[in-house]
Amino acid sequence: MLPMQFHTIRDFRLAGGAVLAEARIAYLTLGTLAPGGRNAVLVTHGYTSGPRMIEGGESASEGSWAALVGPGRPIDTDRYFVVASNMLGSSFGSTNAASIDPASGRPYGSRFPEITVGDIVAAQKHLLEALGVRHLVAVVGPSYGGFQAFQWAVDNPEFMHGIVPVVTGLRSPVARIEPLLAQLAQDPNWNGGDYYDRGGVAGTTTEMRIETLKGYGLAEGLAERFPDPAAREAELRRIARAWAEQFDANSLVILRKAMLRYDVASHLPRIRARVLYVLSSTDKLFPPSLAPEVMGALQAAGVSAEYVPLESPFGHLASGLDADRWAPALRAFLRSLPSG
Repeated sequence: MLPMQFHTIRDFRLAGGAVLAEARIAYLTLGTLAPGGRNAVLVTHGYTSGPRMIEGGESASEGSWAALVGPGRPIDTDRYFVVASNMLGSSFGSTNAASIDPASGRPYGSRFPEITVGDIVAAQKHLLEALGVRHLVAVVGPSYGGFQAFQWAVDNPEFMHGIVPVVTGLRSPVARIEPLLAQLAQDPNWNGGDYYDRGGVAGTTTEMRIETLKGYGLAEGLAERFPDPAAREAELRRIARAWAEQFDANSLVILRKAMLRYDVASHLPRIRARVLYVLSSTDKLFPPSLAPEVMGALQAAGVSAEYVPLESPFGHLASGLDADRWAPALRAFLRSLPSG
């Protein structure tokens, strides 16, 4: 397991005007940064995942990308310096609502300021520059990681040669925060998000996670190893509980609010990077019916874009569980971009 590393940004000003006195960003790296700092690939993660998606394991909750990142793999660490950054506001190491507010000495809880996907990207750029990265080969990521890839290309059009948004879209697939808050409020410990001295809400988030993972297609992904339905359900529950014990419930709220404000459709003419867009044939969250709209919008904006359909039974988790089916397209795309 790679050691988690941390970068702290002092007095980080958010788009809404609030200032975080200390914004800590957790990250992993693989490979070596070339002289000049231009061979880096930023791998971005999903809504409830983290940077260890490049290794696999329980925290790769939107699917492990271990088959895609490493020596000789499509995101080749013999060739590229790979940075996997935990989002600001997320769990798995970065500053979030469970972090201590220096002003009060207590967890931020419900007082954590609202952030945007642009803030997440700005924090990542600060990290990359501190690491000596001067230009990215590409930003690559699934789901919420795809939001970040598009946002990177809009906010920093000259900073990367390509982006690879996977199982994702140009705007949020959900329109409201109230259903999520209502689910969390059912837990007697919730207390409006200030539950840190009440024992937490992992019981509720476990049940929520089970339903989410079923919607993502994990039950189908487990069928070969657990053909018995009862055993499969038990494994789903084990995975969900392991996630709930690591992932702070307030991060669901923070990142959902940021997602609701995410919409890059009107800003596509800013993009200068080439785009490889990938959707899973069975994804219910970002169905393949999105492809004509997204590709049409990119082409109308003058963006060089290629679409690759990923035929897979594994829904939203297909980019990891069926990595081999789109790995050749990813490898070819990255190799076609300048590096170094």
